[in-house]
Amino acid sequence: MELWDAYNRNFEKLEGVTLIRGEKVPEGVYHLVSEVIVKHTDGEYLLMQRDSRKHFGGMWEATAGGSAVQGEDSLACAIRELREETGIQAEDIVEVGRVIREDNRTIYVEFICMTNCDKNSVVLQEGETSDYKWVTRDKLISMKKDELVTERMLRFVDELKY
Repeated sequence: MELWDAYNRNFEKLEGVTLIRGEKVPEGVYHLVSEVIVKHTDGEYLLMQRDSRKHFGGMWEATAGGSAVQGEDSLACAIRELREETGIQAEDIVEVGRVIREDNRTIYVEFICMTNCDKNSVVLQEGETSDYKWVTRDKLISMKKDELVTERMLRFVDELKY
């Protein structure tokens, strides 16, 4: 059972409230998800292909990320998810935005990670990812809805200023 901290719309932790993955999040309460775009020092971005058994299987994600577990802040979550999903140890990671989704009562905290890692050393996470590739900024921002996982991801990519 995965436990999450609860937050209000202002990104303030609600003391004494615990959320459980898979259970409905109450009205006016939000759970925290961190997402990390990885940019190599050569200017290319990392894309991860979702495992075919997952929702949106086979599509590409421009971020590594997931839900923050209880007691974990957004930065710690981003660092952990990045390491788990790519094998990359965060070197330079900066928050670049927050998005609140009312439909699933989630606060997404978005980060960018600058790295000079060996581009061939990316580690796939069993059951999560099946492939990866590095792409230019132009390729990333030209990707279509049927290639990237979500409309929100397309907006995130569109807002890239790096």
